[in-house]
Amino acid sequence: MKLLLWVVIFIVFFLISVRYIERSSIYFPMREITAVPEEVGLSYEDVYFYTSDNKRLNGWFIANNKAQFTVVFCHGNAGNIGHRLEKISILYNLGLNVFIFDYRGYGKSEGAPSETGLYKDANAAYDYLMRELKIGKDNIILYGESIGGAVAVDLAQKVNPRALITEETFTSIKDMARIAYPFIPPFVFSSRFDAASKIKNVICPKLIIHSVDDEIVPFYLGEELFDKAPPLKTFLKIRGTHNTAFLDSKRQFAEGIGSFLNDLSHINIHRNHLDR
Repeated sequence: MKLLLWVVIFIVFFLISVRYIERSSIYFPMREITAVPEEVGLSYEDVYFYTSDNKRLNGWFIANNKAQFTVVFCHGNAGNIGHRLEKISILYNLGLNVFIFDYRGYGKSEGAPSETGLYKDANAAYDYLMRELKIGKDNIILYGESIGGAVAVDLAQKVNPRALITEETFTSIKDMARIAYPFIPPFVFSSRFDAASKIKNVICPKLIIHSVDDEIVPFYLGEELFDKAPPLKTFLKIRGTHNTAFLDSKRQFAEGIGSFLNDLSHINIHRNHLDR
């Protein structure tokens, strides 16, 4: 009986430890917003909206009067929207409206982050664009960096937007756990963020961006995510670290997205012609 009791205690302690490791390894939110779009010359609207479970979220809408498409920007697991100004500028300069929001627990958004919570947050951001700004889904592109790519994939399979772009996104948390914590069986992690299985259901055009030098999410996971995706799809290979590749390969990064957007515009023209 004593042995059984010690086994139970060990299992409970082990699971509590795993949950702590899991949470502390996935989410790195920061509350203070230290920079705003005006600091890079961009006018913006500071907006608030609510999720289906009544969490008040904060975001920025950066309007571009030349825009055909609007990007819903699902950022990575660290910092907040104030740490994405350089990327916002690139997307804006490509002729896009940009709507970036903070997940629950990040920046000025209420609550604490969780996998199901992040999915609800992205859905609420998408609904805000549709309901309040009257932007149709044929003009919405979902963009996700790192863990935000898994969030964007989850939303894309539900709403079928105009397009999906992921950057440095992994296949699943369990695949990442095998790399970061090889001594812990992956099945004990409760988080999934299973982009690889969900992207099979995403039928809109897709651009998968990944750096061969990514030291956090290995390049082969980006390739695997691309392989799992159905047509139409494009893979953009860049160079640089996980967090700086978009700057290290800035020209290639911008040109690759620009080419993808140009293809989307031509598809729209073809659609409109057929509708007539």
